[in-house]
Amino acid sequence: MTQSTKQYSTAKDVFFYLLMIIMLYMGVISFAAMIWQYVNIRFPDLLNISYGAYEIIRNSISVLVVVWPVLIFISWMIGKDLRKDKEKQNLRVRKWLMYLTLFIASMTIIIDLITLLNTFLNGEITLRFVLKVLVILVVAAGVFGYYLWDLKRDASKKTRISMIVAICTSVIFLASIVSGFFIVGSPAQQRNIRMDLQRVQDLQSIQYQLLNYWTQKGAIPQALTELQDPISGFIIPVDPLTKTAYVYQVKGLYAFELCATFADASRNEPGTERYMKQSYPMQVDGISDVWEHAEGSVCFERSIDPELYKPTTKQIAPGIPIK
Repeated sequence: MTQSTKQYSTAKDVFFYLLMIIMLYMGVISFAAMIWQYVNIRFPDLLNISYGAYEIIRNSISVLVVVWPVLIFISWMIGKDLRKDKEKQNLRVRKWLMYLTLFIASMTIIIDLITLLNTFLNGEITLRFVLKVLVILVVAAGVFGYYLWDLKRDASKKTRISMIVAICTSVIFLASIVSGFFIVGSPAQQRNIRMDLQRVQDLQSIQYQLLNYWTQKGAIPQALTELQDPISGFIIPVDPLTKTAYVYQVKGLYAFELCATFADASRNEPGTERYMKQSYPMQVDGISDVWEHAEGSVCFERSIDPELYKPTTKQIAPGIPIK
């Protein structure tokens, strides 16, 4: 083969480099997003709500576990190929994709520094913000430095730098993944959390039906079976795991209690504590409805305010007219 022929990209070359770059972008973005959420959890800001932090961490872990080994492997395959054929350093697909990566990394660094300076000049800089900026700066600078070196080096010569970088980044990513499991919990814990969320949703649904029953009939039912309505299609929900009925007790003319057995204590998204305590549509002793719970059997006491939720009937209960 002539030199000019060797510089043409084959289907194998395009596959290798496209896969490498895509895996790189996915891995870097997922890693940065995960570290950002660690910062959100460690330094919560009630004025800057971060919904979905745990979900982002779980998604990032899933991406890194799959993507990073693929990136390490495909980079090793490319390096092996380059050592066999030095002229492949000049492949157009290699240069285009690597220079594109350098461009994106350099623009990220520039924008990151501009944002940091602008925030500093506005007097709004915080430790939380600085840490996030540093994450992007370090990641972008690392990508830029490594691939600039990779473009300039003699690929036909063996080097231990690539192996050292692969080991160091793998250790860092592994440590971040392990930290993520400590924060979001194991798969078994996640299943328990989903079960508990379903229990809370069931209790909220029952509570809404109880309120609707009150506004229609001017009284609360003596048993949950009275809420069953084949016309509206409402079916009394049961515990998603044990399939047992939730506990319901009447505590007075306006009061009742709903109970469920939870697998774990509830937890809120970082920075959402004061918002997650509110839940439509009930008020309890003049304060917002609360669904926070401990592990085990927990009962939620509810009291309807008849002035706020006026029944449509002419009396609250037999013999008790509405004021």
